Parts: sequence; structure tokens; C-alpha cells
Amino acid sequence: MKVIVCSSYEELSKKAAEIFAQRILQKPNIILGLATGGTPVGTYKELIRLHNEHGLDFSQVVTFNLDEYVGLAPSHPQSYRYFMDKNLFDAINIKKENTHILSGTAEDVEAECASFEEKIASAGGIDLQVLGIGSNGHIAFNEPGTSRDCRTHVVNLAESTIQDNARFFDDPSEIPRQALTLGIGTIMEAREIILLASGQGKAQAIARSVERPITLAVPASALQVHPNTVFIIDQDAASQLKREYPQHSQDLEMPSYATKIQPKVL
Repeated sequence: MKVIVCSSYEELSKKAAEIFAQRILQKPNIILGLATGGTPVGTYKELIRLHNEHGLDFSQVVTFNLDEYVGLAPSHPQSYRYFMDKNLFDAINIKKENTHILSGTAEDVEAECASFEEKIASAGGIDLQVLGIGSNGHIAFNEPGTSRDCRTHVVNLAESTIQDNARFFDDPSEIPRQALTLGIGTIMEAREIILLASGQGKAQAIARSVERPITLAVPASALQVHPNTVFIIDQDAASQLKREYPQHSQDLEMPSYATKIQPKVL
């Protein structure tokens, strides 16, 4: 596991987008695992900018999202399909048929989960997975206590997660209590993982995930044993870490994507 501490959320977002851009250039038909929530929005905005200003090409990219709320149709403003369309897919040249999101309105949610696993396997597995982290240390919707071997499944959301999500819903009665989510076992099979975290509210979860023993009580701590994971966090999220970690200028020693993407000819 590597940890990169950025000076701000904006730099965090640019650093994550740089890695995404490099990987897309290296493998145009890359399989991306995507996340929703507030933290990756800045990264998606930067990817949109790279597409618009430098022609970063998503035409062969295939994506799988981490999760979806049970009971929310794709047209619901708080569904994750709606979120991804609004914050990324509608602004780039990705083929919608190449974007895969679990159906929260499937008649048989268990079958939906099994089908999603099959689709990931048929695509060849996830090359690069982006994650956020919950204040309780959850990744995707794998709440504390979730087995590290679990596959895509239905989960009852923890009360802390429900409260974290309440700000997105005008009516508290509309807040979903269940979700479909990739399991920790599925996530750990991704060939590369980036976890993004910003703000003081994530500081304790980051410290418990990075510097303390692996435990089911902190699902993100499982990433300590993944062979190719990087946590990209801002200074607030890093505030409870005890050890020193590279700042953004000392990062992954990768060539700049800017030299490989040609500006668009308008």
C-alpha cells in the first residue's frame, strides 16, 4: 500500500485523474471500476476537462460501478446511474452500453448480483478500481463486519451510512436502507486500486485503515494486503496519521500524461 498526501482536494482530484489518464493511454480498452459520492466528483471533472481540451478518448473504455441503492430507478436523481450520467458519462465519448451499474429495481436482486459478477469476469476483471471510504471505514457499501471474501451482494446499510447519506434526500423517509454492492473479495481482485479521501471527517477512518491492524471492523483495512493500492488523500484526511508519507510532488514516479495527449484541433 502506498499513501500520497495532497495539499488540497483539488490536487487530490488532479492526481487521481492523472493516473486514470495514464492507464487509459496505456490500455484504451481498460476496464474501470468507478465510485459515486462527493469525493470522486473532482476527479471526474478533471477527466472531462482532459477529454474536452486534450482529446482523452473513452470510446473503448468499459466501466463497472461499485454499488446502487435498492429501490431507486435509474431516473431517480439520487440513483447512482443518474449520478454517473450527470457527473461523467454524458460529458465524455464513452458508449453507454459499456457502462455497467447494478439495478436497484431488479425483481431478483440476488440474481442481479450474480449476473454482475459474471459480467465483470467476462470482461476480464477490473484493471483500475477507484474507491471512496465511509466515516466508519466502509468501502463500497461493505459495512463493518463484512467478510473479506464476500462477492457482490445485498447489504443492509449501517445507521451511520444512512445518516451520512441523509443530506442528499429532502424527505428522510426516502433514504434507502439497502443497497447492492461489490463485495470486498470482488474489489480485492482489481489489478490496481486507488482510494480517495478528503476532509477531517475521514481522518479517523484513514488512520484505522492505514496504520492499524487489519480488522473486519474497518473494511478498508483489507487494502493493506492488496499488492497495488494507493491512498490519495488531502492533508485533513491525513491529520490522524502518525507516520510520514510522500507529498504529491514525490508520488508514483510516472511519466506525465500531458506529454502523450495531443490538444484537440478546433
